[in-house]
Amino acid sequence: MENTNVLQIGQEPEKQPEVDVSKIIPINRQSWQDKLRAYTKKPFSMVMMLLVMLCTVITAAVVLWILIYTLIRGIPNLTPELFSWKWTTENQSMLPAIINTLKVAVLSLVIAIPIGVFAAIFMVEYAKSTNIFVKIVRMAAETLSGIPSIVYGIFGMILFVEAFGWGLSGIGGAITMALMVLPLIMRTTEEALLAVPDSFREGSYALGAGKLRTIFVIILPAAMSGIISGVILALGRIVGETAALLYTAGSGTNISASYMESGRTLAVHMYILASNALYEPQAWATAVVLILLVVIINGLAEFVGNKLKKEY
Repeated sequence: MENTNVLQIGQEPEKQPEVDVSKIIPINRQSWQDKLRAYTKKPFSMVMMLLVMLCTVITAAVVLWILIYTLIRGIPNLTPELFSWKWTTENQSMLPAIINTLKVAVLSLVIAIPIGVFAAIFMVEYAKSTNIFVKIVRMAAETLSGIPSIVYGIFGMILFVEAFGWGLSGIGGAITMALMVLPLIMRTTEEALLAVPDSFREGSYALGAGKLRTIFVIILPAAMSGIISGVILALGRIVGETAALLYTAGSGTNISASYMESGRTLAVHMYILASNALYEPQAWATAVVLILLVVIINGLAEFVGNKLKKEY
């Protein structure tokens, strides 16, 4: 039998009809009606789905209400005097507090991130899971995560302010905040490293890469999104902290020229204003700026994390 599908020399192949991709329906994709039909067959799953949706709506509504209420109370009170370079009793400027907040946050993260990330690398990549030392460190990290911030403040006051003789200073507040967020960064980094598939490690070793190169070239980039999430949570805690910083960094009103001087952060500034009824409008304005500062910082952290992250 002659094969009619064989092309002759110089003959152009026959064009196949184009397929409309938009009409292709994936077999693993369910519509909302299909999901609802499946849930109706299992009443318990249906109830749990409704509870999850209800909790989601309530949480989103509460967050949105707080945000809108703060903006309504704070935006009308934003004036140019609040951003003066120097604080006075007349203008109640928050600009020195913003600069002091950034200084404390940067130094705290510079101290906490390397220690937390390297500790997590040791526990995941080097130490055995049955190591008693690793179990003690994990238990200590979980315990320290639940300690109130006022305890960290008293510890920092006793150690840095009194024992070291630094007094109320930015460096004392920054180290105290680094100690506070260190367990958070370490635990989130550890979970991010554990989530990286073992096939990544095995493939790197099979290609001849050493352990250190595998960690820094393969494992850390793959876990970068989880690490950045921990850093963002830590940064939010640093920016919004008041109790620990009151006892260590103090409430200096001007921009501290060095880390050895006292300077209030934005959250401490807002707390002091809110404690005085005369400055309640300025406190609401400071709350708006604090929210915007957290959003901007988190956005920058996400941007840097996306640039560092590698897709596999």
